[in-house]
Amino acid sequence: KIALVETAYDFALKAHQGQVRKSGEPYMEHPLQTALILAELQLDVSSLVAALLHDVPENCGIPISEIEAKFGSEVAKLVDGTTKLGKLSRPEEVATTGKAVLHCFYF
Repeated sequence: KIALVETAYDFALKAHQGQVRKSGEPYMEHPLQTALILAELQLDVSSLVAALLHDVPENCGIPISEIEAKFGSEVAKLVDGTTKLGKLSRPEEVATTGKAVLHCFYF
C-alpha cells in the first residue's frame, strides 16, 4: 500500500515539475499537504493517492484515463470528482457532486 502512495507521489511530482504556487513554493507542496491532512484523518490509501493526484488532470493535462490505468478506477473517480468540484458554480451542483465524492470515500 505504501508503494502505491510513493508511486503516486513520484507521478505527481513529475507532472507538476516546474510549477510554482503564487507564494513561490513548488506546486507539489499543495497536493502533499492535502494528502498529509487526509492521512491524519486516517483515510484509506485510495484517498491519499487521489489527494496527491487531484490537480494533475487540470494543471498538467494528464487525462483521467491515464490515472485510471495506472492507479485504478476508485482513485480515478475520486480525482475526477475533486476536479469537477472546482469547476462548479451553482450550489446545487457542488452539493450533488460533493455527495458523490463523499460516497466514494465512505461506501
